Amino acid sequence: MRRKIKIIFVVAFIMFCLAACKEEGTELTLLEDAVAEEEEAEAANPESIFVYVCGAVNCEGVYELPAGSRGYEAIDKAGGFRSDAATSQINQAEILQDEATLYVPTVYEIAESQAEDDGKVNLNTAAKEELMTLPGVGEAKALSIISYREEQGGFKTIEDIMQISGIKEGLFNKIKDYIKI
Repeated sequence: MRRKIKIIFVVAFIMFCLAACKEEGTELTLLEDAVAEEEEAEAANPESIFVYVCGAVNCEGVYELPAGSRGYEAIDKAGGFRSDAATSQINQAEILQDEATLYVPTVYEIAESQAEDDGKVNLNTAAKEELMTLPGVGEAKALSIISYREEQGGFKTIEDIMQISGIKEGLFNKIKDYIKI
């Protein structure tokens, strides 16, 4: 609505100027100048931006947001985080720019990238599939590890893994060089 009012005002101003300057032959210059000024003003201060939100959100896509919007607003537009989103990896307070991409990684992607750093499996972040790559750890033990860390708030030392049913000193000695916290 404000844009329409601006355009009407600009057109009325141009018509006034055209009438006043008609004898001097400057009507075309005034019109070009007024249009150029309006385009510059819009480019410098857009009323909305377009942001591509993708990754671990419920509905990926390009969203129109008011200029000055923050990351959390774009995520809300995209239906919020999925359950596997690594929410701590996103600066939700960041002011977004036009044509930005906001990518939300999954916890599995983060765990994978951390595991690639030194080749060790992080007991506090690894997904079930990653835990199952450890010698002697199948699906049941992997799920037990995940349950333990959720209930206990994570592992404090790698030796804490011996608190898991079925993981005693023998299995610990086989996997201790492959795990970290």
